Amino acid sequence: MSDKKSLMLGLRTTIYMVSDIVEGTEWYSKAFNTEPYFNEPFYVGFNIGGYELGLQSEERDIDSKTENVFSYWGVNDMQEVYQHLINLGATEHEAPNNVGDDIMVASLYDPWKNIIGIIYNPHFKL
Repeated sequence: MSDKKSLMLGLRTTIYMVSDIVEGTEWYSKAFNTEPYFNEPFYVGFNIGGYELGLQSEERDIDSKTENVFSYWGVNDMQEVYQHLINLGATEHEAPNNVGDDIMVASLYDPWKNIIGIIYNPHFKL
């Protein structure tokens, strides 16, 4: 085992690209049940349990997005949060499932085809 400290400090920000930043701000305010702490036409930032969820505007067609990065947001109740996001218009990417040791994961598409991952992990503590 090395005595070197990790160069990485941990997750700080996840940014989702949206075609309409005003609509995106409204949707994410409802989805995460919180208001942004920073709200400008070029960037909107939410503090989610000490981590940043950012929104930025994009011009491309949402159907051309690729699935390349997943961020999982911690939840206490997988089914409640999953259904809450579905009720707001998110669509299923991966249904809630147990990946072992009581850990549950799921993922959904937001209205701009970004993937929102949610995770219930009783073993992870900050």
